[in-house]
Amino acid sequence: MPADRLTERAAAGRARRTDRAAPPRSHRVAVLACLVLVVSVTALGGVSVAGAVEGSGSAVGAATEAAGSSGPDSGPRIVAVFPDPVAEGDAGEYVVVDAAGASNLTLSDGESTVSVPPDGVVALSETPNATRRLVDVPVAEAGLYLSNGGEELILRRGDRVLDRLEYDRAAAGERLNATSGRWTPRGLSPRPVVATGPATATAFTLPDAPDVPIETLEDADERILLAGYTFSSARVADALLAAADRGVRVRVLLEGGPVGGMTTAQREQLDRLVAGGVEVRVIDGPHARFAFHHPKYAVADDDALVLTENWKPSGTGGRDSRGWGVRVHSGGTADELAAVFAHDADGIDAVPWRRHRANSSFVEASPATGSFDSRFQPESVAVTDVRVLTAPGNAGGAVRGSIEDADHRIDVLSPRLDAEGGFFAALVAPADRGVRVRILLSNAWYDEESNRAVVERATRLGERGVPIEARIARPGGRFGKVHAKGAVVDGETVLVGSLNWNAHATTENREVVLALDGSEPAAYYGETFAADWERAAGDAGGGTDWKTKTTLALGALSGVALAGLALRRTVRFE
Repeated sequence: MPADRLTERAAAGRARRTDRAAPPRSHRVAVLACLVLVVSVTALGGVSVAGAVEGSGSAVGAATEAAGSSGPDSGPRIVAVFPDPVAEGDAGEYVVVDAAGASNLTLSDGESTVSVPPDGVVALSETPNATRRLVDVPVAEAGLYLSNGGEELILRRGDRVLDRLEYDRAAAGERLNATSGRWTPRGLSPRPVVATGPATATAFTLPDAPDVPIETLEDADERILLAGYTFSSARVADALLAAADRGVRVRVLLEGGPVGGMTTAQREQLDRLVAGGVEVRVIDGPHARFAFHHPKYAVADDDALVLTENWKPSGTGGRDSRGWGVRVHSGGTADELAAVFAHDADGIDAVPWRRHRANSSFVEASPATGSFDSRFQPESVAVTDVRVLTAPGNAGGAVRGSIEDADHRIDVLSPRLDAEGGFFAALVAPADRGVRVRILLSNAWYDEESNRAVVERATRLGERGVPIEARIARPGGRFGKVHAKGAVVDGETVLVGSLNWNAHATTENREVVLALDGSEPAAYYGETFAADWERAAGDAGGGTDWKTKTTLALGALSGVALAGLALRRTVRFE
C-alpha cells in the first residue's frame, strides 16, 4: 500500500559524498519525511554513465544528468551503490565505479579492500552472476559485503582518496545515485524531456466536453494504452470493451492504493474489463517504483490524450471537476507515451488485477452526478512543438523552467498551492521582475486553509507593488471544483497534465505533462482561464459550496481513516 512505500522511503537515511580535492559536498536523500530535494534539470546533453547501469531499460539515477557533469574532477569516481536487492543473502548487491582509465585503484568499505579494474565503468559485486541480470555494464567479482544499515565507501589511488560515498540506511530495492544523492527504485528510469515536434491537437475542457476522451478511444484500430490513478467510469469501460471486441489491443495501468482506498465502483469496472479480455495491471507493493501512479493519459493508435482528470464520472465524465485536456494527433507523441507506459506496465510492481483484487479491500463511494452546460467547445489548434514531461525525472525542472523564462504573464490553474512551497516561490520570482502572475485555486473545502494562505500571501505582495494575485474559484454553476493542473505562459506555452505543483509529486509520483507551444493552444486555454478568473473576482475567499460541505466531509473523513496518518494535506492526490 502507499503508506508502506512512503514509510520505506522515509526510512532511508542520509547519503553523503565528499571529495578530498574539493570542498566537502553533502546530498540528502529526497524522501517524503523531509521533501527537501527536488532534482531540476532542464538541459540535456550526452548520455550519463549512470544511465547505462541498470538493466532492462532502467537507470541508476536521473537519466537527465549530462555526461561528465558528475564526479570529483571528472576522473575516477563512485557512480552508484545498490546495497539491498531484496534477495536471499543480498545476492545482486553492487557498487558501480568509473575508473576513467586509471590504474592502481582500490575501493574499501572499512573492512575489505578490493581492486578496481582500470577499464571504464564496472559493477563490483560479491555475487556477479546475480548482478549481471540487473546491470548493463561489465561486472567484476569483488569481496565487498554492503551493509543495509549504512556504509562508507572510499575510492583510492594508492594512498590518495579520490572519492567517498556514505549512506546511513539503504532503501530496500533501491539504488543510490552518488551524484544526486537520491535513492531510485530498481526498474525506474527517469526520462529526459522529449520534444516530438509540431502537431494538430484538439484542445478541450471539462466538464464542457466529456465526449472527447470517449471519441479518442472509439477511433482506435490497433492499440489503446490507458494509464490513470483511479478508474470507475462505466462509459470509458464500455469504450475499452468495444475496442477489444473489434481487435484492438487494450492495456490499462492504474494505481493500486489510491488515497482513501479503492472503491467498489472501480472494482466493478475493472472486473468487467478483465472479463472482456482487457489487460489490467496496478502499481502496488512495498517496493513499488512510485509513491503513486498518478498520470492521466491514453495512447490510441497515433493519438495521445493527456488529461488533468481521472477516469471517473467526476473527471472525464463531466460530472464535477474543472479540468483541461488535449488530444494530440502525433505519432511521435503517442510513441513516447507508449514507451512510458511500457516502462511502467512491464515492471515487477505492475500486478495483474485479479491477483491484486484477491488481497484487497474496497470502500463504498457515491459517484458525482452534477450536470453542467457546455460553454467551451473543443477546438482544433496548431501546436508548433509538443514536449513530453514526466516525473520522477524532468517535469519539476521543466515546469520551473517555463516559469523562470516568462517575460509578460503567467496564468496558473491548480487545485492547491503551498504558500511556503517551492512552486509558489518560483512564481513570485518572475513577479518580482514585473511579470504579471495570476493563480486560480480550487474552491474545494478541504483545500480552503492552504489556498486561503496563498491568497493572503499574494495579496500582501500585491500591496507592495508585486504584480501577483491569487483567487479561489467561484464555479457559478459551470463546474463543481477546480481539479485542473495547468498554466499558460506568455500567450505562447501551455502546460497540461497530472502534476500537482508540489515537491512530492515531482520526485515521488509518476506524472505526465504536455508542454504545448503555439499561440493557438495558448489562446484557447487562456480564454477558459480568463472566464474562470473573472467569475472568481470580488471575493478573495472564494466560493466553497457549503450546502455540500457536510456530505463531502463525511466522505473525506472515511478516506483519511483508510489512508492513514502518513499523508499530510500537502500531498493530497486526486
